[in-house]
This record gives sequence, structure tokens and C-alpha cells, in this order.
Amino acid sequence: MNVVDKIITLEHKESVRLDSDRLNGLYRQLGNKNALDVLCRTVEELAVRLSNCQRYWRQRDWDDLRKCARSLVAISEQIGMTVLARVAGDVALAVDAGDAVATGATLGRLIRVGERSLTAVWDQQDLSV
Repeated sequence: MNVVDKIITLEHKESVRLDSDRLNGLYRQLGNKNALDVLCRTVEELAVRLSNCQRYWRQRDWDDLRKCARSLVAISEQIGMTVLARVAGDVALAVDAGDAVATGATLGRLIRVGERSLTAVWDQQDLSV
């Protein structure tokens, strides 16, 4: 048997959940147009902060990585991205523990969950550019 035949490819499939009650409450509270505006700005801000987290990781800027992850918790909770909020909190906890390996692994999961969460809310709300 060839060594190449033994290679296994692992696929990371992260499930995401959106709290539809939270999103519906946002629409009831603000009205359709204003809620959609808030949601679009929030999705954009989450994407920027996910990118910032990656940059802080590469620079080994632990303080800013922790702050950025904590801000992701607050923002994602506001629009019902419960899994994203939980994983962002896990990144902050790994930074606090001083565990660079756990931080890197958890950050990788945060990016995967973040991308899937942004796509899910984008698709659910039919947010077109």
C-alpha cells in the first residue's frame, strides 16, 4: 500500500443556529427597513471583527484578540447568533488561560462558525448587495 493511500481528509462542518425570536424581535421593534439596515451593518461589522481577530492572532496581539473576541460575543448575541457568541467567548477564555495552541484551534473554529453564521443570516434575510 502506498503511503498516499492512507491520507484522510477531515472536513470541518460547523452547525450554526440563529435565534429567530431575537431576529423577529428586532424587526418588530425597529420595523422592516430599519431592522434590515441594522442587520446589514451588523453583518458587515462582524465580518470586519472576524478578520481583525485573525490579524491579531498572526501578530500575537493577545490583548486586542481578547477584546475583539469579547466584542464579537456582544454583537452576535444582539442579533441571535448564539453559536458564534459562544465560540467567540471560548476564544477569549483560551487567551485568558495563556494557551496559544487552544487559542489557535478555537480561533479556527470561530472563523468557520463566523463564516457559516454570516452566510446563514444573509440567506435567511435575503440581504442582497
